[in-house]
Amino acid sequence: MPIATVNPANGETLKTYEAMGDEEIERRLQLAEATFRAYRTSAFAERARLMHRAADLLDEDQQDIGRIMTTEMGKPVRQARAEAAKCAKSMRWYADRAEGLLADEEPDAADVEDSGGARALVRYRPLGPVLAVMPWNFPLWQVIRFAAPALMAGNVGLLKHASNVPQTALYLEDLFHRAGFPEGCFQTLLVGSGAIEEILRDERVKAATLTGSEPAGRAVASVAGDMVKKTVLELGGSDPYVVMPSADIDRAAKIAVTARVQNNGQSCIAAKRFIVHTDVFDAFAERFVAGMKALTVGDPLEEETEVGPLASEAGRSDLEELVDDAVESGATVLCGGERPDGDGWYYPPTVLADLTREMRIHREEAFGPVATLYRVADLDEAVLLANDTPFGLSSNVWTRDEAEVERFVRDLEAGGVFVNGMTASHPAFPFGGVKRSGYGRELSGHGIREFCNITTVWHGA
Repeated sequence: MPIATVNPANGETLKTYEAMGDEEIERRLQLAEATFRAYRTSAFAERARLMHRAADLLDEDQQDIGRIMTTEMGKPVRQARAEAAKCAKSMRWYADRAEGLLADEEPDAADVEDSGGARALVRYRPLGPVLAVMPWNFPLWQVIRFAAPALMAGNVGLLKHASNVPQTALYLEDLFHRAGFPEGCFQTLLVGSGAIEEILRDERVKAATLTGSEPAGRAVASVAGDMVKKTVLELGGSDPYVVMPSADIDRAAKIAVTARVQNNGQSCIAAKRFIVHTDVFDAFAERFVAGMKALTVGDPLEEETEVGPLASEAGRSDLEELVDDAVESGATVLCGGERPDGDGWYYPPTVLADLTREMRIHREEAFGPVATLYRVADLDEAVLLANDTPFGLSSNVWTRDEAEVERFVRDLEAGGVFVNGMTASHPAFPFGGVKRSGYGRELSGHGIREFCNITTVWHGA
């Protein structure tokens, strides 16, 4: 795949880039290692000052970087600006809290005495250069939610971004440079996916984080495992959105539309499988389908657009295959379901019903604005269906019954349970999944500690 900006609204190639050669990669790895030796001893106050400056610059750049993201991967421009604003907010969150999140921990005095020691503590120390392999769908946010905690912990970052968002990737390196971070603290590596293994095997790279597809995660985890290096993986998702009889059906249906089509439906944590109790199925389906039909599909640079094109022609073809397979196997199309005429990689908001376990779309992740709608008889069936997936990223539950809430929290196989609302990431809460959705956590204190050497310090009596 060439490293290039290709506008998904019309297929026009706007910019192309040459991949970095071995000499340049080596120079950057040397710089990362040298920078880390000094940067790891910097004070939290200095790191926070630089991170606040980067956040301020990002706010100033919001309009421009928003248009760049939209042009590179097709998200509606209002959502692109909101993504930039969320990144700046999260940078400030870590700038203000990192020192406390990584403060020394003191074990119970009785346990220290029992160990024969006089005192002990647990200290969080940075690991070194961390390789981040990041996707195109949230080209700014996916990187910042790694970079902000990593840099505040004293690590340095090496970014291998998706090849279709090179301008965003280069912007990120420039952002941290303009903010005053030491040269080498955050570097973008313009390389193809074929270069990842050699970089990850380099002894100077201490760990890796990847957000992306399951095959990409398997590849990185395999190499990292062979090298005994720490990894955090956030992979695919096919999140359930369960609606029970006590729910506010109007609100559940309204939020369901947003939960499915945010980012043109290209989100790992988007609700994809809508599991509705039979008592409220018809009422929910009517409102949900009406909401999907009412969405404005068009040029993502237009302010009124709610759904833009998919990021690539291949991505649209993959989505079409899933829908066509379902329809051929008996699924009912309640809206959408056919590629529109014209330029660009557009696909309409689509709702499918009458699904079966044999259909590919039941087992695979639909990465686009396609929702699958299921009818269930009771809570037990809802839980079984929600868990009938190889993924376990997050989940959404709509009910006013606290006993039902407790049951879902206990039994749903997912890294998150969002009650009476849609899944969203926030710097204060850990984010990640189970099963084939990956392992490890991003964000919150859990995320910043993932790439730290958790060191026991013990003093004898």
